[in-house]
Amino acid sequence: MFHEHMLDIKLIRQNPKLVKDGIKKKGTKPGLVDEILELDEKKRKVLQEIEGLRAEQNKLGKGDIKKGKEIKVKIKKLEPELEKTDKELVEMLLALPNLPLKEVPLGGEEDSVVLREVGKRTKFGFKPKDYLRIAENLDLIDIAKAAKVVGTRFAYLKREAALLELALVKFAFDSLVKEGFVPIIPPVMLKSETARGMGYLEQADEKEAYYLPKDDLYLVGTSEQSIGVMHKDEVFLEKELPRRYLGFSTCFRREAGSYGKDTKGIFRVHQFDKVEMFSFCHPDKSEKEHRFFLSLEEKLMKSLKIPYRVINIAAGDLGRPAAKKYDIEAWLPGQGAYRETHSTSNCTDYQARRLNIRFKDKDGKLELVHMLNGTALAVGRLLIAIIENYQQKDGSVKVPEVLQKYLNFKVIGR
Repeated sequence: MFHEHMLDIKLIRQNPKLVKDGIKKKGTKPGLVDEILELDEKKRKVLQEIEGLRAEQNKLGKGDIKKGKEIKVKIKKLEPELEKTDKELVEMLLALPNLPLKEVPLGGEEDSVVLREVGKRTKFGFKPKDYLRIAENLDLIDIAKAAKVVGTRFAYLKREAALLELALVKFAFDSLVKEGFVPIIPPVMLKSETARGMGYLEQADEKEAYYLPKDDLYLVGTSEQSIGVMHKDEVFLEKELPRRYLGFSTCFRREAGSYGKDTKGIFRVHQFDKVEMFSFCHPDKSEKEHRFFLSLEEKLMKSLKIPYRVINIAAGDLGRPAAKKYDIEAWLPGQGAYRETHSTSNCTDYQARRLNIRFKDKDGKLELVHMLNGTALAVGRLLIAIIENYQQKDGSVKVPEVLQKYLNFKVIGR
């Protein structure tokens, strides 16, 4: 049976210091490793005892009925202990985050490193407005009606904004399918066992997730969650790697940890649409694949002519499954700040181990794949970036040139 371990127990046994150092960088107490090793030792001793008794049982002759019964009783006594120890061990292993790669900066959110700024910050001959003011004047976003219907952190996208969303999605698919991505529209619900397989439910994401207890289903918090689990318990051939998917779906988040942040507008909402890149790739090529994903995100931003910067995220701010993560932040002139629009993570073999997704190499040996994800478009946030960077003095908004072929208008509000 393949247990849902996120880190290889062999690695923990052979190099506990490496694991302790890695999890400490992510804010997990290193003492957990000692507890795991203690429990692992206990489990192995009980297992050894059971296996010894079974071997003895197999050697018994027909006349050794009494001895056979004694052994059977001993095994029966030990089996629940093995099961209990194994369960405790699995729970502890689930609490371990993935280890950050060497080049990941140390520290928390404020220690993340700006790698580069691309494009000149948009300048205007007038005082730029905030996107929500522009969008409400043009009747593109309706927060009030959404609040009446469903509550806060929801919105109606209307008129040209709705058409702009469809244009953005088509633009992303047209750009990325030619890069070898298989287009896909995935389910937006997951069984709890598959949701756990991606490694999100052991962290704050469980509080973030919408759960339907009657059906034991989670709504996806981001598109890659239902793409990553597609190949659970499957084996790729080495020549099939990388297998890349491009998914479009609606996503759902409680935003439990963002009390008081971005409460107005569509930057931080409970429901949003996203185009997501995903790759199952060879372990030796995952760092190259990660840089490739980042280059594609940058290419989309450059095509839209939106100024941005690239961030190498510090270890303490990485999600539980990620070994390394880059963020892209768009320049928003109406807010006078850079804000996150994209991220891409290399999760190495962390998710593949618990989902049992492997590949067969040339020699017929089975190895775990590496799994990566990356935002192609977080639609709402890109709409914000377009409205703020393409606003005009008269309150209208120009449409980025690259999107004009998908629409029958070049300006909104004239």
